[in-house]
Amino acid sequence: MKKKQVVLSKEGKSYNFKGDHVYVKVSSPSTNNKLSIVEDNLDPGFYLARHYHKVMTEVFYIIEGVVELIFDDETIFAKAGDTIAVPPNTWHTCKCEKGGKMLSIFLDGQFDQFLEKLSTLKESDFGNAELMKSVNAKFDNYEAEPDHQ
Repeated sequence: MKKKQVVLSKEGKSYNFKGDHVYVKVSSPSTNNKLSIVEDNLDPGFYLARHYHKVMTEVFYIIEGVVELIFDDETIFAKAGDTIAVPPNTWHTCKCEKGGKMLSIFLDGQFDQFLEKLSTLKESDFGNAELMKSVNAKFDNYEAEPDHQ
């Protein structure tokens, strides 16, 4: 990063995915792909399928609500002010029953670029398992097979 960045509330590149309105607060290109930070505004019933990252460390900082993070060995109900750091190669699932808000911080990854790529896909592309597997792998996102969710 060569100069400071100021991204105000409700600003940043915006993506609206099923159950999650995302604002990119720090982009990976601005940090030599070392860091990206996104603000997740989670709708009630939000669910993120079981997945892991081979390289990225993912850090969740809860701003509002209760976010359920499910790991192989435990389930954590994180509330406002809680921070959970997830190292590479750790399977995890995320749920938010009543809605909430969190910062998702990605070290050594390009999660914001993944969001950009997803935004260019057609609805029918999401049903193409091979395409989605390729896109996910390109951005260090590995999902469980449907029978292992």
